[in-house]
Amino acid sequence: MTAHAQLRPVEKTIPCIARQPILTADENVIGYELFLRESQFQNRTTTDAEQEAAATIDMLNLVGLGVLCDGRLAFINCTHNMLLSDYLALLPPSEVVVELQNDIPANEKVLQKCQALKNMKYSIALDNFIPNDPREALIPYARFLKIDITRVSAEQSALLARLHATEECRLLAQQVETREQFLIAKKSGFTRFEGYFFRVPENLRTRQIPANQATYVRLLSAVSKPEIDFPEIEDLIKHEPSLCYRLLRYLNSPLLGLSVPVVSVRGALSLLGEDESVRWIRMATTLVMGQERSSDLVLASLVRARFCELIAPRVEHGNSDLFLMGMLSLIDSILSVPIGMVIDELCLDPNLKAQLLGAKTNKKTPLSLIYDLMIAREAGDWGKVSNLGKQLNLSLAFIAETSNAAMRWAHQVTGGARGDRPH
Repeated sequence: MTAHAQLRPVEKTIPCIARQPILTADENVIGYELFLRESQFQNRTTTDAEQEAAATIDMLNLVGLGVLCDGRLAFINCTHNMLLSDYLALLPPSEVVVELQNDIPANEKVLQKCQALKNMKYSIALDNFIPNDPREALIPYARFLKIDITRVSAEQSALLARLHATEECRLLAQQVETREQFLIAKKSGFTRFEGYFFRVPENLRTRQIPANQATYVRLLSAVSKPEIDFPEIEDLIKHEPSLCYRLLRYLNSPLLGLSVPVVSVRGALSLLGEDESVRWIRMATTLVMGQERSSDLVLASLVRARFCELIAPRVEHGNSDLFLMGMLSLIDSILSVPIGMVIDELCLDPNLKAQLLGAKTNKKTPLSLIYDLMIAREAGDWGKVSNLGKQLNLSLAFIAETSNAAMRWAHQVTGGARGDRPH
């Protein structure tokens, strides 16, 4: 190695982390499967169990399970080496599901380790479980049997449910991407579901925005205008008690440390100023609109919005508001109406409007690279993330760091985990 090569700077190692939601039959999110990639280990395998496990634990601790999973369960892929190491004990048992891969043998050492994990109150999932699976001896230790519904038929799934599904061992359907697949899986005996099916609006025949959501859409429209009309905004907020409460609570929170209490909407908006008022209204309306839907929709929209906002200074995007693009990317799912219906009510620049509509039909626009990066990052498609990053001149390390920061920010905005979570 030359002296010049030795002096070449090494890009900082930052974990890339994505997650996929896991839901109950009534579409409550109970946890997330985490998909991890770290550059030091991404392109090679290792037989060093300690090295492999330590890298995974370091990644999870760097961002924090509470941030990554919003207080819900973290489903963590576990290799044979990682299972037999002692590093799993560094993760909190009440927050972790150890997901055993399908190449892990059901030998004596593995059986003993599963018993030890169960004694320590860790949950175990058997990943990609199939009929006559060689890991059947591990079922007594499993809380979840994960079945890929694209590989196992509905009839086979129903048989597995009759044989193994109990209150202590749930059948979890993987690769559920459509509502039709969700309904078939429920009929087959699954009670837990993994995928993005719930992000597709259930009823696209709606011809108007629900009355109880109309004010929030009008607020989003008001703060999207080139010239902000504060009396109009004040009047809209005053007619929505939940927004008034959120606004005054936010400004009077100890975090802001104001010496004088804020007691009016006009005083609140004046104190925030135009830019911060617009920002707050966008976030608050999204949070309120999403109260009747899965909380993951709101959280994901805020992560997307913040991620796009953070990369905005480094990418070409014209006059488009990338924060708004990310936030509105799931608004059709939050409101259960077609995206075009919402967009018609908003004052958006042409490129942003074209992208939000084009995303549903795969029509490309000047913002498509950025939008596609946002989606690939969320899905954990690291090959596509890397390729899009190169086209946008963004390093993988920057994308990972920005993604992690967006997750932390969204977690703080939504107040983190509250209340009991179904498991």
